[in-house]
Amino acid sequence: MSTVLSEKAKSVKPSSTLSITAKAKELRSQGIDVVGFGAGEPDFNTPDNVCDAAIKAINDGFTKYTPVSGIAELKQALSKKFAEFNKVNYTPEQIVISNGGKHSLTNVFTAILNPGDEVIIPAPYWLSYPEMIKLCDGKPVIVNAKKENEYKPTIEELEAALTEKTKALVLNTPNNPTGMIYTREELQKIADFAVKNDIFVVSDEMYEYLIYDGNEHVSIASLGDEIYKRTITVCGVSKSYAMTGWRIGYTGAPLEISKLMSSVQSHQASNPNSIAQKAAYEAIVGTQEPLKEMVKEFGERREYMYERICNMPYISCVEPKGAFYTFVDFEEVIGKEHKGRKITSAADIADILIHEYNTAVIPCDDFGIENHIRLSYAISMEQIKNGLDRIEAFLNNLE
Repeated sequence: MSTVLSEKAKSVKPSSTLSITAKAKELRSQGIDVVGFGAGEPDFNTPDNVCDAAIKAINDGFTKYTPVSGIAELKQALSKKFAEFNKVNYTPEQIVISNGGKHSLTNVFTAILNPGDEVIIPAPYWLSYPEMIKLCDGKPVIVNAKKENEYKPTIEELEAALTEKTKALVLNTPNNPTGMIYTREELQKIADFAVKNDIFVVSDEMYEYLIYDGNEHVSIASLGDEIYKRTITVCGVSKSYAMTGWRIGYTGAPLEISKLMSSVQSHQASNPNSIAQKAAYEAIVGTQEPLKEMVKEFGERREYMYERICNMPYISCVEPKGAFYTFVDFEEVIGKEHKGRKITSAADIADILIHEYNTAVIPCDDFGIENHIRLSYAISMEQIKNGLDRIEAFLNNLE
């Protein structure tokens, strides 16, 4: 017998965003006034009507197993939402509801990947994509997008990453960590690329409702029959309805893929949380006023953060158009000194900010690009102002 542990599991990197958030919470528990820019969740409460629906579900005894891929009423509501908002027709049978967006994505990669299959990931990217792909025996292939292109890859860059083993492309719009969105024209070019090369597109649209300045959210699956056949659309209620802890994600996909995901889920999780499904149903079909208010507030915070950053020394950013993140370029800070300490990486900057300025930020090496930091504006305006004051004080102390 052997007690050697899994090499696959040992190769997985822990989430740096969760570790930074944990450090900030630890300092707060000690009574230290910490500003945490690491938040990947809205600071708003889940809407009252959604909470009331969950309470009713509990009181009604809706606490048993549900169908593996989700309850019928929620799948029907999501089918209608896909048709009206995303302009994509997915029947309830094509929809799989899971225990959060991460679960949905893991189901997707499990369903489409064979050992050695390659998945193109434009960088910067959400740090979990490569780890999920590796856990599903795939190989992440990173394409470094440029700041001058708003951190979005060109078709030429995607073509250069293509091999005979390419199985899929991961697309994330609005994007975490950059806050960028893909335009209809940009998505059409990517759709043509995917169809031409007969690869899947895993379209992560978790932040689909968080769009500013009158821009539109476009689902790539809506751009024609051929790309529709090759796209798995991944959405959820976490970000848009302040329901991160409820853990409900969902996918729309070709029927064959949906059946495979449902089969996998049946053995790994049985079904998504019963009570959370009732809450998600109310979020989708109930009043959308809390969402509208949240987007308005995020928009105001975004404008303030962007203007402040533009007026600070050494750093810069591209104006975010969606989600609730600003992706800040600290390239000019690298090589400078702070109180005798030479700064060599974004991790150094994050370390100085948390320990000397009580400010938690996310260094983005794990997001596939060096010397950048992600700042979330899913925190109060007061905290944003205080935190940016501290970052500016740090920058003014550089030599």
